[in-house]
Amino acid sequence: MSKRIVVGTDGSVSAAAAVEWAVDDATRKKVPLHIVSVVERWPYSIARYPAPPDAGDTLVHAAERILADAAARALRHRPEATVTTEMIEGYPAAVLRDQEKDAAQIVVGSRGLGGFAGAMLGSVSGHVAGQAHCPVVVVRPDAEATHGEIVVGVDDSAECEPALAYAFEQALLRGATLRALHAWLSPRHGYVPGIPYDMDDVRRAQHQLLAQRLATLGGKYPRVTVIEDVQCAHPVDALTQASKRADLVVVGSHGRGTVGALLLGSVSRALLHHSSCPVAVVRS
Repeated sequence: MSKRIVVGTDGSVSAAAAVEWAVDDATRKKVPLHIVSVVERWPYSIARYPAPPDAGDTLVHAAERILADAAARALRHRPEATVTTEMIEGYPAAVLRDQEKDAAQIVVGSRGLGGFAGAMLGSVSGHVAGQAHCPVVVVRPDAEATHGEIVVGVDDSAECEPALAYAFEQALLRGATLRALHAWLSPRHGYVPGIPYDMDDVRRAQHQLLAQRLATLGGKYPRVTVIEDVQCAHPVDALTQASKRADLVVVGSHGRGTVGALLLGSVSRALLHHSSCPVAVVRS
C-alpha cells in the first residue's frame, strides 16, 4: 500500500500554501493526503499562572475549525483528492516528525502563527526538516509562479543520491525540466605559485563528477530533460539564485548534529531561509 503525504496546518497563510502544495503532489503521486493539526495545551503555563480552566476546549475547537478549513481548501483545489484529517495533542515539531512512519513525505509551511514577523523559517519547519528521515518539503506562501523547472543540488557525497532520485521523480510527474546544479569553490591555494593545481583540470573534474552522478538515474528516467549546470560558486548562492526560476529545489542533508535543526547541513539550512520557492530536504 502506498504511503500518504502528511501536511501540518495551524491556520496560517504559510500552512494554507503548504496544504495546496501537498494536495497537488498527492494527486500527482496518486496517494492520500493526511492533514494534521496539533493541539499544544497552553505551552506557556507555569505553576503561578496556570492555564484557564476552559483553555483546552478552546484549543480543541480551534484545531477542529482549522482542520475543516484546510480539508475544504484541499478539496476545492483538487476535488479528486483523497483527504483525511487528524487532531493530535503534543508539541507540533515532535508530532509532525513522528508522522514519518506512515508518510511518503511531510509538508510544512515555512513559518506558522507563532513565528516572528519577517522570519523566513519557523522553529517547527526547521526542526521537522532537521529530524524527520522521510523527505520534508518546506513551502513559502509567496511562491506561486510555475516555471517548469526542478533544481537539485549535486555534490560528491552519498547524501545527494536520494535527493537526486526524488528530484527525477518530481520532474517526471510534473513534466518539468531537471536542472542538476553542482557548485564548487576554487581550491584555496589554486593560484599560489609552487602548488601544483591545474584549474582547467579542476573544472573538467567537476563536470565529470556531475555527469557520473547523473548517468545511472538518467537512464532510468529517459523522458526527463536534464540540464547539467556546473558553477564555480558557493552552493548556497548558486541554489538560491536558481530557486528564483524553479518550482522546487531539492537538496540532501549532511547534518550530523544531535539537537533539533542542527541535523540539517549548513547548505540545506541556509537554503530554507533564502530560497524563493519550496525546498525539499531528502535524507539518506
